[in-house]
Amino acid sequence: MQPISRKCPGQEFLTLSYLNRMLYSGLVLFFAGICRAQQPLMNSDLQWLDHLAGDWVLQGTIAGKQTTHEVQAEWVLNREYLRLHEVSREKDTRGGPSYEAIVFIGWDAKAQEYACLWLDSTGGGGLSAQGIGRGKRSGDSIPFIFTITPSESIHNTFVYDRSTDTWKWIIDDEAHGKSDRFADVSLSRIRYRTSLLGCRSHYEFAGRARIRIGLGNSG
Repeated sequence: MQPISRKCPGQEFLTLSYLNRMLYSGLVLFFAGICRAQQPLMNSDLQWLDHLAGDWVLQGTIAGKQTTHEVQAEWVLNREYLRLHEVSREKDTRGGPSYEAIVFIGWDAKAQEYACLWLDSTGGGGLSAQGIGRGKRSGDSIPFIFTITPSESIHNTFVYDRSTDTWKWIIDDEAHGKSDRFADVSLSRIRYRTSLLGCRSHYEFAGRARIRIGLGNSG
């Protein structure tokens, strides 16, 4: 006598569903591996700049005034350059941002140092030697020096704090042996969250203060 085989209702459906999930997970891992393999390998100096990639809120003092800017940093051109787009929340008389800058940071393998091209809305002439700063990393900081004349330069030091995942930018004007502090600002990373209703918001952390800004539907 042949043993009687009994199957629970829906057993075939559950088995098929399980196999589909396993197949889907395997395909996801497979294609993720391909994408990682196709990404260009970065040297350690460029990879360190990953700490600066992302969305930030800049707050502090510039030219003696309290200010708040938004900064977006992303890799471009085959991850050879980190591009920063800085926009002030303060407006000018025409309703536009009172300050805006586009910055490119890359690695000069020949000179073994970072190069920084700083273009902003304060005036033209950025596409010149004076608009490119250079600096060698020391620990978790890069002191960029923009040479204006043999006796005048701008020192913009990027300092990363690993414990808080924040940055400081300190800008000093150096002229004829004297130093004048122009800017002292901090960058706090914007943390994104999505509510159960699909509404995307971001939270800015600056010290103990937390500001919630709704960004509308995440689509």
